[in-house]
Amino acid sequence: MWSTPHSVKRWQLSGTDCEQVRSTRSDTRLSCWTPLNNQRSNLQLFEERMTLVLHWFDLWTDRQRKHLLHSLLTHCTMSQLKYCRDLLIETVPVTQVDFTAVLPRFLSLYVMSFLSPRDLCSAAQVSWHWRTLSEQDCLWASRCITRGWFLPYTPAEKEYGAWKNHYVSCVSTLDWLTPWEATERYGTLNQQSTVMTEEEEERREERRIRQMIRDKLQEERRQSMRTRRAWGSFTKPGAARGSTQTARPSSGITFSSWPSLSWPPRSVGSPSLCLSMDRGQTMSAAQSREIVQTCSPSRLNNASGALSSFTSRLALTHTVPPIRRTDPALLLLISNRIPAYELLLSGVKAGVIVVLYDHRGTLSALLAQVETAITGQGAQRLGLLAPGGTEEIHLLHRCILSERTLLNPDQRDFWEKLSGWVAPTEEGGGIDIFSPLAACASGAALIQTLSTLTGLEVRTPMGLATGSFQNILSEWSDGSVCTGLSNQRASSPALQFVCESVLQGWCRQAQWMEEALGELRGHLGPQLQQVSLQARGRALGNFLWEKICLEELCVSKDLSEALVEGLIALTRQTETRPLEFLAGFLTRWNKDEGDENKRAADFSSAPHSSQKRFSLIPELPQNALDWRSAAARELLHSECLYLGRLSAVLKVYHEPLTAALNSNRAILSFNDIHIVLSPVTRILELNRVFQVDLQARLQQWGAAQCVGDVLVKLCSKLRVYTNYLNNYPTAIHTIDKCRETKPPFRAFLKRADRTLSTHMLSLQELLLCPLWRIQEYVTLLQALCLHTHTAHPDHTHLSSALNTLVTLRGFVQKLKRNSERDRLMEETQQMIQGCPNLSEGNRQLVITQDAALLGSPDEQIPESLRTYEHVSDVGLFLFSDALVLTRRRVHHTPFTLTYQSAHTFLASVALNSLVVREITHTRYVCHAFVLEGPCRSWVCATERGEEREHFLSVLRPAIESALTGHQ
Repeated sequence: MWSTPHSVKRWQLSGTDCEQVRSTRSDTRLSCWTPLNNQRSNLQLFEERMTLVLHWFDLWTDRQRKHLLHSLLTHCTMSQLKYCRDLLIETVPVTQVDFTAVLPRFLSLYVMSFLSPRDLCSAAQVSWHWRTLSEQDCLWASRCITRGWFLPYTPAEKEYGAWKNHYVSCVSTLDWLTPWEATERYGTLNQQSTVMTEEEEERREERRIRQMIRDKLQEERRQSMRTRRAWGSFTKPGAARGSTQTARPSSGITFSSWPSLSWPPRSVGSPSLCLSMDRGQTMSAAQSREIVQTCSPSRLNNASGALSSFTSRLALTHTVPPIRRTDPALLLLISNRIPAYELLLSGVKAGVIVVLYDHRGTLSALLAQVETAITGQGAQRLGLLAPGGTEEIHLLHRCILSERTLLNPDQRDFWEKLSGWVAPTEEGGGIDIFSPLAACASGAALIQTLSTLTGLEVRTPMGLATGSFQNILSEWSDGSVCTGLSNQRASSPALQFVCESVLQGWCRQAQWMEEALGELRGHLGPQLQQVSLQARGRALGNFLWEKICLEELCVSKDLSEALVEGLIALTRQTETRPLEFLAGFLTRWNKDEGDENKRAADFSSAPHSSQKRFSLIPELPQNALDWRSAAARELLHSECLYLGRLSAVLKVYHEPLTAALNSNRAILSFNDIHIVLSPVTRILELNRVFQVDLQARLQQWGAAQCVGDVLVKLCSKLRVYTNYLNNYPTAIHTIDKCRETKPPFRAFLKRADRTLSTHMLSLQELLLCPLWRIQEYVTLLQALCLHTHTAHPDHTHLSSALNTLVTLRGFVQKLKRNSERDRLMEETQQMIQGCPNLSEGNRQLVITQDAALLGSPDEQIPESLRTYEHVSDVGLFLFSDALVLTRRRVHHTPFTLTYQSAHTFLASVALNSLVVREITHTRYVCHAFVLEGPCRSWVCATERGEEREHFLSVLRPAIESALTGHQ
């Protein structure tokens, strides 16, 4: 019987519909509202009811919704709950998750290995899972062992946290052992394992395969040499006889991309092919097919199986040596940390490629520098000179070459690529290291490992000489590291790279010369580099503006388009002769366009520099005796150049600064512009008039032509130059002050200085042009006067102008001396601590001298028998009216040979009250003299007798001048 409470009422059982209900119970299952037999009606009814429930769900409160969800989830099966979980994860992504629950266990431990012990203890407090991970022995064992803390017992198989407890115990009790104590108690950890690891087996297999390939290549080369034709044909005997090799390279295989080719010198007979191989060009398709034919199928089949394990890595990391020239050069790597490397560079022999590398760089940067230096030609031998000792070499700042670090991936890759550019051992190739590695066992092991890794002979000094670098001059190992280093003694391979005399002087005096060279690098290094850049810039500016006249050079539009198209076509080709290709392209382009006459007319209409330049200077009769005309021409030519530079000051600096001031965007104030640039404007106006007058005279040059009156006219207005010279120091100081205090002006100078418009000169250098021009005027007028006869009407005017300019030149020299005097006085004032004001009147610094202050224990003993002791070091500063004595202290820099001197004021004596008396040279004192003042005297001595004589020869006349002036 089916139960009734869930479907029909009890009173319906006795009704007329009871039979109908019983007949359909299998279809409706006591529910007349769910038609199971009709799938379509069932689905429609389900959709309607779900819509109704969702409508009710929208009307319920949050609490009612949660209650419904809880009820639904409790009635779901496990598969339905999993579906809900996945749906929730997809809909609401996880933003914070415990990485230890997601990552594998070994990755979680690897992440925790970077934490400090304190952080590991903090991580153990997060959860039980984190505590289990953070207390693993693999995390704490290494931390204990590096500090010499070893467990006194072997932990059990399931013992947990033994190493952490031991670490905590040792930290709390300061249980620290020295390496010797740890070795005595627990044994040494440096014992080499006799079991070969998997990595060592792999490297050994790679070396064996590499050696096998070398042997087979040598055999193939010997076979090709026996079977080649007498005239050096590149093809094999079975190749086609009528084929020719083209010199132009085409797209195809290159020598650097072929995995294991190393052709011997002089094995190629075709001159065109030799040229392309020497230049590192690509091969043609015919050449690549011929090389493939040269490699026999047997060799490729034998090597294919052996190379399958590491071909991909070898092809990516190992740079195959390019084709070498007939006479490979020697390659020498020198670190800039080597003392006095400048002297060593001066003695490098011809044919040696030197790479001076920065010690602070990286291995990849050094490798790129070497590759650029050798330019694909290879090297016969490799020399290395870097700081090091008998066990290791400090190749770079963060890279030490030793037995332990040689097999690191970066160093291994570096030496494999570097050795690829060195000739094989059979051809005399090898590596020469200038450090005495052969003097100890670890160094010998490093040599053996390096030789095995590179496949080259490695030679180093035996270390049988003492001194800083003198072991380089001693006996060297013969490279037989496997049979013993001391069996044979070879001559010093260092003499192949550097001349013997220079090398011997450097090896013995390197440490001492480093003191002087270090000071020069520190003080003059940046200045020399800046001066070099400035000199090259000035040369470029002189060439572009004074020879080519770039500001007046213009190129027609058609010609510029042709040049652009030609350069674009050149970049798409691989040409060995780009200039010939460009000339041919321009010729073809000219013919195709058909506008040759128009372009020629446009180009001819452009003013050439030579035409423009000589249009200002008329042609004068040139003969062996016409020196006067040559001097006049040079006067006009140099005047044009001088006005060009002054015009650059006006155009590049004065006009933009004035325009910015007028537009209320001032870079400099009106007073600053007036102080710095206004005097140049007045000089420019004066010399433009002088240029026009001089040019008019030279247009009608003749034997009786005069230019002296033009020069006298210029000299009558030289007050402009006098005002400029007096204002010049103020202008320079104004530029420096404005550059420091006004960032817009500093940015303006950065844009304007050393450009083509300023002839590659700065503003300060352009302001020096009037000073230089005065000396040029004097030189040219002296030449004119010399070659002008006294009876010539121009001689009087020339002499008068010359005297005026010589007076002006003397005024310039006086200003320079005064400026130098003020600079020396200022530096001396800053040098002497506690010194009174030295800048009084016309006082000048005459000479300085370092000396020793001597003292005698008994002044009653005669001077010939008196003994002296060294009291202190003093400095003697002789001025024009006084002598200043200072106490000199020498401060040596730790770990170096350099030192610095500090001066403290001791006393000063007026020269008119100073008496100088020499002390006779005895066995007790030498090179001494006495300085007697009004109150006390000082006994001083110099290191050498020449220094004393020179100082006294200057001091005595200064005393006499002071006495004469006082009287």
